[in-house]
Amino acid sequence: MRKIIRVYADTSVFGGVFDEEFEQASKVFFKEVENGKFILVTSQLVREEISAAPDKVRKHFEKMLHFAQIVEISGEVLELQSEYVKEGIVGREYQTDALHVALATVSKIDVIVSWNFKHIVNFQKIPLYNAVNKLNGYEEIGIYSPLEVIDYED
Repeated sequence: MRKIIRVYADTSVFGGVFDEEFEQASKVFFKEVENGKFILVTSQLVREEISAAPDKVRKHFEKMLHFAQIVEISGEVLELQSEYVKEGIVGREYQTDALHVALATVSKIDVIVSWNFKHIVNFQKIPLYNAVNKLNGYEEIGIYSPLEVIDYED
C-alpha cells in the first residue's frame, strides 16, 4: 500500500491557478489533491498572505480548505526560521519565505511545493535549508515546484 504524501503548498501555488505561466500545473496539482493523491497542508501564514490576494484566489483557497490540514506558527517554528535567516539562506526582508520552510519542516511534511524560485525552490538554497534542518535535529524536506510532483499522462 502506497503512503499518501503530505504536501505543504505555499501562497504562490494557490495564486498559480490564476497565473498564465503556472496555471496548468497548479490546477493539476489541486485536482490530484481532490482525488486523494496528496494530503494538502497549508498554514495560517498562507491564510494571512491570501487575505490580500484577488477574490478569485481567496475563493480557491477557501474551496481547498476542505481538503487541507492547517499548521500553526509556534515558537519552535520561529526558532527554525531564525536559524535559516542567521545562516544567510534568506535575508530578513524575505524571512516569511523561510517561515514557510520552517512550518513545513517542524510539521514533518514530506514535500513543499512552491513557485518561489528565488527563495524556496532554488538549487542553491534547498541544500542549505536541509543542512540547517539536520543541524537542528529535523529531517530533510523535499522542495519542488508543482511541475515536479504532478502526474503526466503518456
